[in-house]
Amino acid sequence: MDLESGYDFFTANDYPPRLSAPNPIGQFPHTDPGLLILLIQNVSGGLQLEHKGKWVNANLNPNWIIVNLADHLEIITNGKYKSTIHRVVVNNEVKRVTFPLFMGPSLEAMVKPAPEFVDDDNHPPAYRGMTYKDYLEANQQHVIDGKSCLKQIRL
Repeated sequence: MDLESGYDFFTANDYPPRLSAPNPIGQFPHTDPGLLILLIQNVSGGLQLEHKGKWVNANLNPNWIIVNLADHLEIITNGKYKSTIHRVVVNNEVKRVTFPLFMGPSLEAMVKPAPEFVDDDNHPPAYRGMTYKDYLEANQQHVIDGKSCLKQIRL
């Protein structure tokens, strides 16, 4: 895959405190499209990572840049490196603001397992190839129904 150009996008997330909400989930479990996600946040806490079936608090310094592996890195490496499953839990007292930078290949790039990570005997392709643009469009639908697009393209 040619990575000389890419499609990156930047967004902001605002998680106000929920003083009396029964549900502390600010964002349900998901993975992100792209290769890498760089994230900065204003407070420590709120981000949880799934590890061995359990949720672990990622208590990171607000001055740090957090690097998450994303779906297309998992696809390119044929599952060797996994996209980070994460969610957000809101705080009762403090507003949480995050600024993720989603770094991905060009929209026209065909993303599929790289030959270096595939062999017919032990490691056949685990994902079907599709353009990054098609993946982003399909992922929007799966955000609505709470499913991961990554699961939908596994072979």
